[in-house]
Amino acid sequence: MTPNQVTMHASRDFAAAPRNAIAKKILILVMFTLAVVGFFYFDLKNYLSLDALKANRDSLLAFTDLHYGAGVALFIVTYVVVTGASLPGAVILTLAGGFLFGSVLATIYVNIGATTGATLAFLAARYLLRDWVENRFGNRLGAIQEGFRKNAFSYLMTLRLIPLFPFFLVNLVSGLTRVSVSTYIGATALGIIPGSFVYAYAGRQLGTINSLSEIASPRVLVAFTLLGLLAMMPVVYRKLRARGSTS
Repeated sequence: MTPNQVTMHASRDFAAAPRNAIAKKILILVMFTLAVVGFFYFDLKNYLSLDALKANRDSLLAFTDLHYGAGVALFIVTYVVVTGASLPGAVILTLAGGFLFGSVLATIYVNIGATTGATLAFLAARYLLRDWVENRFGNRLGAIQEGFRKNAFSYLMTLRLIPLFPFFLVNLVSGLTRVSVSTYIGATALGIIPGSFVYAYAGRQLGTINSLSEIASPRVLVAFTLLGLLAMMPVVYRKLRARGSTS
């Protein structure tokens, strides 16, 4: 092969690479869109409601007693799909896990499913949108991105602990930042433990629950908020220390 042929071949490969990347992004976006549209079109949300959970309580318990391993696997996979596709229903699944597996084991299974699904959503958002955000707003967001990267673990812990921030939104927005995947996974896995345990424990008393608002009482929400603020203390300390050293 002559040098000119090598150059032409390399040029074709270089030109094809962006097209392949765009095709992959379109495919991921289409799959995500189909999952969301299918979920609402077929009214699958009706199966992830408190009334449906109560109505099928006995059959779910019977299935889990007979096929415990399959029940755990189905539960975790369902949780991964729901969180990964940013679908509603994670709270109901956590309640279901509580009465099916017990509060402690359910918290572990929820943690595996939720962290895995959240990581998939995080990676999808990063792959699809971060380059575009960096190219369009990189100059204006540079300082914010760097500040978030340096204190990513504390910020993410706060976002996970305080219930004001929707779980799916934190997944997607975090993918647009420069936080490392390992930091994201660690903060997510640790930060969702308190909330998961509260709802899993409530699932043990499923028959007495008439509304999800009964679980997320003001006292519980305040406790989560205080935990979230506590997670920010290292960031506040570093900022105060840096300000004191420069004065």
